[in-house]
Amino acid sequence: QVQLVESGGGLVQPGGSLRLSCAASGSIFSIYAMGWYRQAPGKQRELVAAMSSGGNTNYADAVKGRVTIPRDNAKNAVDLQMNSLKPEDTAVYYCNFVRLESDYLAYWGQGTQVTVSS
Repeated sequence: QVQLVESGGGLVQPGGSLRLSCAASGSIFSIYAMGWYRQAPGKQRELVAAMSSGGNTNYADAVKGRVTIPRDNAKNAVDLQMNSLKPEDTAVYYCNFVRLESDYLAYWGQGTQVTVSS
């Protein structure tokens, strides 16, 4: 099992920045990928950004150029640096780790609220 704990959410004005953090504990091995998803009210959960164990990153079109996964993350943590935030970025953000053993195993954090509003 992998336990994930997120922090860093909150209220920010449009154009502002936030850094989300996710700390993992437990069976932290065979990590295939880690990243962040978000879910706005009435919408499906969607990928924000992900990084493979090899360091390759993938960003949603809606956040490209504004969001990064810092490459100095420790193996048991993944941060999300968000800049130039927009009201449409308002959502609950979830940390995600994927392990690969005989199958893909996905683990989720409890979520942290990000609200972008003036």
